[in-house]
Amino acid sequence: MPEMTDAMADKASGAASGSVPGNSPGASPEGASPEGASRRGRDELSAAEVETRLRRHRKWLISPLTLRIMAINLLALAMLVGGVFYVDEYRRSLIVAELQNMRLQAELLAGALGATVVQNVGDDSVVMSPDLARQLVRRFEPPPGVRIRVFLPTGELAADSRMLRGPYGVVQIEPLPPIGATASLGERALNAAYDWIVGWLPADEHLPPYREAPLQTALDYPEVLEALQGEAAYARRRLPEGRMHLSVGVPVQSYRQVLGALVISGTDKSIEENIRAVRLDIMKVFALVFAVTALLSFYLARTITRPIERLAAAAERLRLGMNRQHKIPDFRKRRDEIGELSGTLIAMTDALWQRLDAIERFAADVAHEIKNPLTSLRSAVETASRVKDAGQQQKLMAVILDDVKRLDRLISDISDASRLDSELSRADMETVDVGIMLTTLVGIYTAVPKEGGPRFRVALPPGDKLLVTGLETRLGQVVRNLVTNAISFSPPDGTITVTGGREGGFVVFTVEDEGPGIPENKLADIFNRFYTERPKGERFGTHSGLGLSISKQITDAHGGSIIAENRMDSAGQVVGARFTVRLPKQ
Repeated sequence: MPEMTDAMADKASGAASGSVPGNSPGASPEGASPEGASRRGRDELSAAEVETRLRRHRKWLISPLTLRIMAINLLALAMLVGGVFYVDEYRRSLIVAELQNMRLQAELLAGALGATVVQNVGDDSVVMSPDLARQLVRRFEPPPGVRIRVFLPTGELAADSRMLRGPYGVVQIEPLPPIGATASLGERALNAAYDWIVGWLPADEHLPPYREAPLQTALDYPEVLEALQGEAAYARRRLPEGRMHLSVGVPVQSYRQVLGALVISGTDKSIEENIRAVRLDIMKVFALVFAVTALLSFYLARTITRPIERLAAAAERLRLGMNRQHKIPDFRKRRDEIGELSGTLIAMTDALWQRLDAIERFAADVAHEIKNPLTSLRSAVETASRVKDAGQQQKLMAVILDDVKRLDRLISDISDASRLDSELSRADMETVDVGIMLTTLVGIYTAVPKEGGPRFRVALPPGDKLLVTGLETRLGQVVRNLVTNAISFSPPDGTITVTGGREGGFVVFTVEDEGPGIPENKLADIFNRFYTERPKGERFGTHSGLGLSISKQITDAHGGSIIAENRMDSAGQVVGARFTVRLPKQ
């Protein structure tokens, strides 16, 4: 309600109240500035100390977030390339093609043998001549790594491209590796990397080992036995050095008569060379893609981590320095999550500074309001020690008692106001029926009627629950403050009207009185702390001036609002005051 500050009242009382002229609400008390400056000097750090502490916090050359982003991107790439690198199906197709090619060659050679190395033994029977077979096999000159052998129907080895008969017996031929240029350092590194990667790949299927007896017979090779039966056959074995041994056996026939078996064998060297070439090409492409991916991942990570590092450093500077010159970097133009984080930190910082300013103003107001009764109390005590008249001493003791009560009331209201923010932030909101709350609280005031006191009228929508989410105790405090304020300004036998209802998305309730109203220029000021202007005839210091301020603080914390206005009659005259509270409905 319209209220006048206690300081103004003290000014009016002059020396009797002991107030100091020139003090006003919001002004810092004497001595507060030096003490505050001293405190800030102890708490705040210099810019050099802040930067030194920030450097101690930076422990990594590359942030862990950057490493995680790069690891995820590169791991996915490595898994993809690893899958491509594992060319098992391609290898099988090459092996099948190589066996088919060897069979084609074997069939051509077997046809040549069947037409040229036969001997007629009478009765229209022919046999294969081992000497002619050896001569013909020697003339074939198979490529390096390829071996041709011919077995007789009896199972004996008739010819072998690795065995030459000379004047001193049998000579075994072993092909020498080709003479090539020395590999460069880069090639050796690439080959070493290739061998390391291949070593991690799953091994081929288990193959029987290749064993060669000193005296070879057809019984040593299943494919030879099948060829002697007139069917072509394939065989794969594992050589001691790890390579795959490929063998194809075909029958040597003359007019459908099986004269022997021809076997062409070799290793998978050419296949491995082809696969190696493919894999090396993949590795070259992978190295290029890996480098590009690493650079892009690093760039992506820096676009994320660098702003976060700057935001963290700015927040740390604010924490350590407590200086408003330190600003939170503004990344809101990015229009992404980091921009949202930056905007939120900026808003949070502004709210913190506003809260600090509010705390500072509150502390100054509290110091001023407490200083007034203390000054009056000191003046009364000093005067009482010099006054000898018992009547004057009794008056001074009454002044002292009033000042002590005023101090007690101020301290209680200040304590309640200071606890309000923390309580609202900790407490769990619940469903509150505003209609029941208004009826209950008004019922308390009407339970014991006071002679000459105001009458109450409650108007609520029938059958409609006015539900909001909030703290019932604090919302009830708002109603009590408004009703108490209306009672103090109501004329004898006046009427206080309490109404409730809905307007859009809000639950609205009003408290109206028939008092003198509110000065138009004070409709907003009455919600300031310690602002008080009481009705004529009321004892000074009865109210602390925090009731309406606390009510506004509570409604703001609930996402609502409270406004004050004057009630007018048809002639435009003020006939009372009206307080309207709006709270979001549930």
